Amino acid sequence: MAPRASCFLLAVVFSVSCKAITSLNQMCTEKEANNTYNCENLGLMGVPDTLPNTTEFLEFGFNFLPTLENTTFSRLVDLIFLDLTRYSFSFFQLIIVKYYYLSRCQINWVHEDTFQNHHQLNTIVLTGNPLIFMAETSLNGPTSLQHLFLIQTGISNLEFIPSQNLENLESLYLGSNHISSIKFPENFPTQNLKVLDFQNNAIHYLSSEDLRALEKTTNLSLNFNGNDIKGIEAGAFHSKIFQSLNFGGTLNLSVVLKGLQNSTTQSLWLGSYEDMDEEDLTSAMFDGLCEMSVESINLQKQYISDISSATFRCFTQLQELDLTANHLNELPSGIEGMKALKKLVLNVNVFDQLCQISAASFPSLLDLSIKGNKRKLDLGAGCLEKLENLQKLDLSHSDIEASDCCNLQLKNLSHLQYLNLSYNEPLGLQSQAFKECPRLEGLDLAFTRWYVKGPQSPFQNLHILQVLNLSHCLLDTSNQHLLTGLVDLRHLNLQGNHFQDGSISKTNLLQTLRSLEILILSSCDLLSIDKQAFQSLGKLSHVDLSYNNLMGNSIDALSHLQGIYLNMAANNIHVIPSHLLSTLSQQSTINLSHNPLDCTCSNIHFITWYKENLQKFEGSEDTKCANPPSLKGVKLSDVKLSCGITAMGIFFLVVFLFLVAILLIFSVKFLLRWKYQHI
Repeated sequence: MAPRASCFLLAVVFSVSCKAITSLNQMCTEKEANNTYNCENLGLMGVPDTLPNTTEFLEFGFNFLPTLENTTFSRLVDLIFLDLTRYSFSFFQLIIVKYYYLSRCQINWVHEDTFQNHHQLNTIVLTGNPLIFMAETSLNGPTSLQHLFLIQTGISNLEFIPSQNLENLESLYLGSNHISSIKFPENFPTQNLKVLDFQNNAIHYLSSEDLRALEKTTNLSLNFNGNDIKGIEAGAFHSKIFQSLNFGGTLNLSVVLKGLQNSTTQSLWLGSYEDMDEEDLTSAMFDGLCEMSVESINLQKQYISDISSATFRCFTQLQELDLTANHLNELPSGIEGMKALKKLVLNVNVFDQLCQISAASFPSLLDLSIKGNKRKLDLGAGCLEKLENLQKLDLSHSDIEASDCCNLQLKNLSHLQYLNLSYNEPLGLQSQAFKECPRLEGLDLAFTRWYVKGPQSPFQNLHILQVLNLSHCLLDTSNQHLLTGLVDLRHLNLQGNHFQDGSISKTNLLQTLRSLEILILSSCDLLSIDKQAFQSLGKLSHVDLSYNNLMGNSIDALSHLQGIYLNMAANNIHVIPSHLLSTLSQQSTINLSHNPLDCTCSNIHFITWYKENLQKFEGSEDTKCANPPSLKGVKLSDVKLSCGITAMGIFFLVVFLFLVAILLIFSVKFLLRWKYQHI
């Protein structure tokens, strides 16, 4: 979650246009006036004097701040975000808006009351700084400090961390240090901790005394990933309740499972990694699970050498089980007592046939994933018929090939809501191929070539299907009945398919989809779209026609729609006729980037309208001129055309008309004289 959360936050904070500002001696870059600045990698040893006091977001990475004092950022009292690194963090659950990034700035000393003026601060990140000293009052000031990151700071003892003003602390990240004991100082406030991360340290033994400081915590997520725990004192985890426990990378799992006796956790992560030597697990190692309460277990990249029905004897309480990359070619028959299991992940294994997963052993299963099977997977017949409650099935990337699909293979899956058969070998679909799954709401067949074996649509009975992905399927788009029956379809992806002669005609396979809201037709080699092609699709709100070869007049096919998102990026649009501007005006968001636009007087009406409606456009930085050569690469918003008659033009026109008048007068006189001479 961390990379996604942190990247999302950075994108929100810093996804604004930039310009250089001279007020900071042409060093810092202003991203948002009086609010957001970038001063990275400039060799600075302090905050520039001209940086506004109102600054809230400051990128200050790769400068030199060996010491932090109460004067370092004191005048920036509104500071919410301070980033002293461009390093890509891997912090999970980093979802807070107000935080302080002080990473990778060579900080050694953090003195008294460094943050005393920053009352809104709730997260401080000191990752990657070789800390030598932190004063006991160094974290005083913020009224509700909740998240503290001390990853890769050289800490070897928890007594190094100042305990003042940490009463509200919820997350403490201490990964990649030299910590060998998790014993906290006696008065360290842990009562509100929700996340405690010790991954990649040197912790090999956990004692009851070490864990005593965590007795007041509730639903704590405790991470020992990468520590290779070799011993846990008996009773150390007795009666303790956790949200999650992570012992990934531990070689001897029996030590962990015995040490967790009489504990409760919602999630237990016991997986391994690619770069670790594989250790064969035995069924006996899992006996410790019988003495603890756990809902979800992850055993990815482990190998159970003597797997049998007895292996699962202590798995009966599980609701989720992940056996990704366990070298499994079958699950043993006769597994008993796993009626509580709701989710089973069997990705990246070596099954030959779907029946080898012994589906009948998991009668309450709602979610089954067999993604990326390393052998060609035969769907068999009725292999999953005992899973009558199954709602989600992922069989993607498994080299599945079937000439007569899919009712026999999906027999009795009447509650199935989502089916993924993408990235497989060719499938022959029967008429009403999914008759056994009438409740499907999502169907993904992307990159799976399929063909219809009957006169009727294979989707005819899917009356409540809402999402259908048929991208890159090499469809027969000339079959106007291909999508018949999808009366409630909202989202259709046809990316990468091709239409006859590169054109969508007035009568086409889309006409029956009257509930459609999102239509993706990118990369379909389209040359034209008939004006009436989308006439029946009155509910469209999102149309993606990018990466085709459409001209500007194709916009006319959307004239009946209003308030849509329209993506026509990377087409062959040179000129947009003035009569189509009314169609564009009624749309909410438009993308015309990467088109070879003419920036000549023939396109002046569109260019003028574009500059007046910039708020409607996305991708403006890449919406550029292609012609004439003198303006090639210039942003359309920066183009200034003068298409009226200039003063010089008026002068030459007057002179021209004057000369024409004189010539006309002399011609008339000559003709009259010639006439009288010949009377």
